[in-house]
Amino acid sequence: MRSAFSSSIFRPTMPFINRRSAFSVTRIISSISLAVLFTSVSISSASANENFASCTAALEKEAIQQGVSQQTIDAIFPSLVHQDNVIKYDRSQPEFVQTFPGYFSKRVTEWRTNKGKEMYAKHKTLLHKLSDEYGVPPHYLLAFWGLETNFGNYKGKMPVLDSLATLACDKRRSTYFTKEFLVAVKLFEREKLEREEMVGSWAGAMGHTQFMPSAYTHYAIDGDGDGQINLWASEEDALSSAANFLASLGWDAGFRWGREITLPENFDYRLSGYKNRQSLSEWNALGVMRADGSELGNADTSAYVIVPAGHEGPAFIAYKNFRVIMRWNNSEFYAIAVGVLADKITGASGIKATLPDLPAYSRKDIIALQSKLNTLGFDVGKPDGIIGPATREGIRNYQIANSMIADGFPGLDVMSALDVTLDKHS
Repeated sequence: MRSAFSSSIFRPTMPFINRRSAFSVTRIISSISLAVLFTSVSISSASANENFASCTAALEKEAIQQGVSQQTIDAIFPSLVHQDNVIKYDRSQPEFVQTFPGYFSKRVTEWRTNKGKEMYAKHKTLLHKLSDEYGVPPHYLLAFWGLETNFGNYKGKMPVLDSLATLACDKRRSTYFTKEFLVAVKLFEREKLEREEMVGSWAGAMGHTQFMPSAYTHYAIDGDGDGQINLWASEEDALSSAANFLASLGWDAGFRWGREITLPENFDYRLSGYKNRQSLSEWNALGVMRADGSELGNADTSAYVIVPAGHEGPAFIAYKNFRVIMRWNNSEFYAIAVGVLADKITGASGIKATLPDLPAYSRKDIIALQSKLNTLGFDVGKPDGIIGPATREGIRNYQIANSMIADGFPGLDVMSALDVTLDKHS
């Protein structure tokens, strides 16, 4: 259910789980007890609505215990509506596995590049002030904004309070969403928000920067000085909050995200990946070069090589800030898109390498691949159709055993060697 407009509105895992919970131990225990009450909730529409009333009544009691005013209770709880589609979205799995070329080409576009330059001109003074204060350069803030909501053009349409209440009353991730819902209720009260403006993703991400309620509470700041923090209505609040959040995640001022590189013909692809970090000097000695053919340079900076589309696609070297971007959204594809879009906003040309023409593998294709690898003794865990670290490692080990280029990528050569018949829709 990923939107073409936003890379994180429909992300399957929640990127803004607050690491510095404002809840006391007793309140956490209380939230967990609520989760136990919800385990009997059915996902069928009729029974869901029947149980929703009793569940929200329990949530209301918890909100009152946490100090929410009766005025806020009256403004929210009587009008909560169970959102059947939210449960469908939560249970849905994509039919196809998106490859890097398809992902990247839809997100790093000329429209976003030009719009980013336009937004830079509009907010230049604020952006440089934020850069001085938080160490995050303007073009990165603009890239996040562009990827999250198309610079505010698409912030989601689902009623956030209804969506969060629906997920809180569903057994699958009740504990997490109970906390997020109660935080959203407090935000509604603290910022004097209107229900009609509190719209976002089906999972409750909100505003220009798609913050979950816990991130909103702890990292959102008043950027326009009006005494309110409104991530829907105020671009200044949103940009300031993004800078504060990235700084809190560990953004290292003065460093890039990474860059595109070229690899020597004899490069050992077993050296790629986060586990194989080396200094720039060591990569330089191995013949790794910048995309323009110049030397990578000598420095102690720790970095690692990424080949998101296999040995036939572009290669990148990633620095510390790359991992900070992934703490916003835990995806290498996303982090590369942020970095390249940021570069393009400053006038860079973008990726020099040609993106390979890869099929859109179906989940059935990847499950078949995983099953074959397991059968041959290359354990990748239970086949699930997701190309995660275990699957990449299994592919890499298979490639090594069969004298193939060990890039850990499910290229057509791997599929053919394993006799995987691709789904007819691929």
